[in-house]
Amino acid sequence: MKIQSTILGEVEASESEILTFENGLPGFENEKHFILLSIEGNEVYQILQSTNSKVVGFVTANPYLFTNDYTFNLNESSVEALNIESEEDIIVLTIVTVKEPFNASTVNLKAPVIINTKSKKAKQYILENADYPIRYSMNASMQEDKG
Repeated sequence: MKIQSTILGEVEASESEILTFENGLPGFENEKHFILLSIEGNEVYQILQSTNSKVVGFVTANPYLFTNDYTFNLNESSVEALNIESEEDIIVLTIVTVKEPFNASTVNLKAPVIINTKSKKAKQYILENADYPIRYSMNASMQEDKG
């Protein structure tokens, strides 16, 4: 199948790659089907692209590339909703807020995207009892290393 993306243009995708967000994403509740697209030549970022609307796509990244001490526990209802049987079945991504210049961009550590790679179910999980910021500087870990 062909997917239209404002960011990447037309891309070829397989039905088996489609991720289902049962409740959509906050602010995009009607968008329930997405695909995770690689960006050629870039292994840090991906595009979480709606299969229905080419203008609904999010730059994502692995949060552990930016901070080493990122931990949280999923509540039982989320574990059940995503059919998680093993921690190895999931990947955690954060949505990137792209800014100009790019090194001013931030990641949302308060609301990670959890994807079960086996069931293809996904959810943006809002961390209620954690002090993680919505706008965490992607350069913070580099600044800490220099300090």
